[in-house]
Amino acid sequence: MDVAFRDKFTVLWKGYFNNAELPITFYYTDEDRGPEAAKPGSIPRCIIGALITVREGKSQVIDVDSIGCSGGKKYCGFTDTVREDFEYFLSYGIPDKVRGERYVQTPGMVKEIMEQSPAFKAPGRFMVFKRWDKLEVDDEPEVIIFFAPPDVLAGLFTLARYDETDRNAIQAPFGSGCATIIQYPYQERSTAHPRATLGMFDPSARPFVPKDILTLSVPANKFVRMVNNMEESFLVTESWRKIQKRIPKQNEN
Repeated sequence: MDVAFRDKFTVLWKGYFNNAELPITFYYTDEDRGPEAAKPGSIPRCIIGALITVREGKSQVIDVDSIGCSGGKKYCGFTDTVREDFEYFLSYGIPDKVRGERYVQTPGMVKEIMEQSPAFKAPGRFMVFKRWDKLEVDDEPEVIIFFAPPDVLAGLFTLARYDETDRNAIQAPFGSGCATIIQYPYQERSTAHPRATLGMFDPSARPFVPKDILTLSVPANKFVRMVNNMEESFLVTESWRKIQKRIPKQNEN
């Protein structure tokens, strides 16, 4: 990690976004990099809940044994399977056997969605999650994840599209909370024009974030461009200053 770049973003973030909540990051590795590892099975429901402490500044290492949710294992790339009767779970269920979340109209549609989803295999045994200010020289963040309210999201959304002509430079695909902050943005890294991913619309993940918070997740290669564009973008205009005044000023943690 280029610590000069880390510090550059921190200063610009404080200046243009009133030191709003810093993003968290993750990367894959085969090495245990030191942060406390999550205990086996310690994330029984939703990995989004496990990230609350990361957002507060406590770094964490996660592996396949840490995650109890089959969807979490899949969307982190640790397995290519899901729970039995998943297509019914995501749809209308099976009486006396599978609770149906009714997120998709029919089990057949769920199967079609799954067939269209690109394969994803974790490139390392561990995922290291760190808040931006906790990154060190030997860290190589691959995705940057913002948990943000609407005014902050408006700024990030506009910045992510600033140097793109594609009006769809930010995607908002259907998926679990973990898919929208892990799988989708990670896979964008290798595309010709990496997109940011707007997410956390999943009703199952919503209880683990405040009611006014969504996410914007950005591949590291796109994030570098976003940061380098900050001082020449709309962020220096009166239009943005009107919005910035509404963003509560946060104390440094």
